[in-house]
Amino acid sequence: MSNTDSAPWLTQEAYDRLKQELDQISGPGRQEIIDRIEQAREEGDLKENGGYHAAREEQSKNEGRIIELKRLLETAQVGAAPADNGVVEPGMVVEAKIAGDLEAFLFGNREIADDKDSITVYSERSPLGAAIQGSKVGDKLTYAAPNGKDIAVEIVSAKPYKP
Repeated sequence: MSNTDSAPWLTQEAYDRLKQELDQISGPGRQEIIDRIEQAREEGDLKENGGYHAAREEQSKNEGRIIELKRLLETAQVGAAPADNGVVEPGMVVEAKIAGDLEAFLFGNREIADDKDSITVYSERSPLGAAIQGSKVGDKLTYAAPNGKDIAVEIVSAKPYKP
């Protein structure tokens, strides 16, 4: 497996959406938080200033998200949506019988999904993801769960994700 195979995969639409989010939270969004911290600081005693502590916590989360997005956007492979050919690859919505239960999930990076979509996501780096990568509709296989048990999987369908 080459380094590009382990890079996170994003559609161009997901990349553009994440880039726009990064521009917002590292520019105007960051400044709004700084302004709220300054306003709260002017209110006096910081020990019991709930607004100050909430703004600092928001600032910490925002800075973490900035780091996460920068890393993802710098390393991501950007490409067109996968072909509708029944092969399991990043960007596909997969239906599979996992230990006898039918589950539908997005295969790949959680950032591919639109924020409004509450679909479950399995990374290609997860034990299940690593096992099903490249498999086809109708394939039956097993993978070792983190608890050491072998779990049976049957691929029922694989269609390109459409937000």
